[in-house]
Amino acid sequence: MNEKPTGITANKTKREFTITWNDGHTSVYPFGLLRAACPCASCRGGHENMKSEPDADVFNTKLGDSPSTRVSNVVAVGSYALTIVWEDGHDYGIYNWHYLRALCPCAEDRAKYGKI
Repeated sequence: MNEKPTGITANKTKREFTITWNDGHTSVYPFGLLRAACPCASCRGGHENMKSEPDADVFNTKLGDSPSTRVSNVVAVGSYALTIVWEDGHDYGIYNWHYLRALCPCAEDRAKYGKI
């Protein structure tokens, strides 16, 4: 699949991130899920644990409201990804389009990417 977003919003009040994709699908991500699935080497436990898709266990990780789950800023990385800057200063994760689509919490995409 050639995942590309056509619209991206971050709602700090609802604490969720919404992406509309070029195939018409809309993904809604709680901020806690995005932080739990941070793709940086530090959060993954080293470079040897880095994968092109998130681990299935992130869907069961519940992170409460804290500076580590509050979005401060979102920065484009070229035309292929985003970096989320969290209020605790963490900004190392590069969330590419494929990774974000595989992280979609809807049943359809979780089945498609084998993350049930």
